[in-house]
Amino acid sequence: MTAPNPQPFPFVAVSGTPYERGVQYGKAVPERVKRSIGLYGGTLDELGFTAPEKARLIEQFAREIAAFGAHYLEEMRGIADGAGVSLDDIVLVNARTEIVAQARREKNRPEAEDDAVDGCTGAIILQERSSTGRVIHGMNWDWRAECADTAIVLRVSREDGPDFLTFVEAGALARCGMNEAGIAITANYLESERDYRQSGVPLVLIRRKVLEQRHFAMAVRAVAATPKACSNNMMLSTAEGFGIDFECAPDEVFPIYPSDGMIVHANHWVSPVALAKLQDVGLLGDSFYRDWRVRKLLDKKSEEGGKVSPDDLKAAFFDDFAAPFAVCRPVLPNSAGDLSATVAMIIMDTTGGTMDVAPLPAHCRDFTRYSLGQAPVSLVQAAE
Repeated sequence: MTAPNPQPFPFVAVSGTPYERGVQYGKAVPERVKRSIGLYGGTLDELGFTAPEKARLIEQFAREIAAFGAHYLEEMRGIADGAGVSLDDIVLVNARTEIVAQARREKNRPEAEDDAVDGCTGAIILQERSSTGRVIHGMNWDWRAECADTAIVLRVSREDGPDFLTFVEAGALARCGMNEAGIAITANYLESERDYRQSGVPLVLIRRKVLEQRHFAMAVRAVAATPKACSNNMMLSTAEGFGIDFECAPDEVFPIYPSDGMIVHANHWVSPVALAKLQDVGLLGDSFYRDWRVRKLLDKKSEEGGKVSPDDLKAAFFDDFAAPFAVCRPVLPNSAGDLSATVAMIIMDTTGGTMDVAPLPAHCRDFTRYSLGQAPVSLVQAAE
């Protein structure tokens, strides 16, 4: 395996109507959009899906998206036209979690336990624990290493709501990010036995809905009240000084509140109510110690009489305890021949409107600072 040489994620800024924004987006990064399509379309090919079968699957989720918000499909249509691909391809990228899972179920091809590559470790540090006096919100995104070449940072200027900044797979409408109202969201993989027993809004669209909100209450509602096809963990914060974690089953949510001014979450169910009501069927062995390690390292700052800085959170997310299955995971092959890794580290200052992002952080400690109001800046002082 060749040593990774990660490069900063491309920055794309768009404005105008949903369709106009989509066209600008697609034209800016057409090759990355096509790589995203190839990644998930290739999975459907490997599962033996014919073109009509793919179209049927995609149409199912296109209907869910249209019912949730017609403007989302218009923006996707613009991305498709700008990148020179089909609308179905862009819907696939935006509903890739649900479509691939449904495809596996139809072909009776569950993902092997040692092939699981999804992960993530997220954290919210509230003002009372923060050295800056501002909320700090961040995550490590663990997924397919190829996404280091498909992800971008997208800034959307809107006339119908707050501008927002999102780290996202090219072609998709949102992943994690923040808006100019000071609202931020990150998300972590979860599974339960309730998954894919009902239809629901794709997770990407729920995260996008959060970033469109002017008021934190409406962002919370978007997560808590929207039916989903599968489980997920979503962490929300506001620059006003509050954060909350929602462990989401398809039909129910379980809130986790800050403890000692902090929330840390990995990829297993934590809520006692959730654990009493459902079964965790997606356990990743490293999840149990990843959130423990991050919390332990951040708590150490308090024990030493200090508060947590953004660099402290970066240092915790760089942790290599129990490597290679650590908080910060290097590029690793699995039995299917895919490569998994911590694809990106994202640290957000919602008051300052900045997002620091490092690609493949186990191999690169160089951050780029993206902003709601400025051009990207390379940070020469990386966390140690």
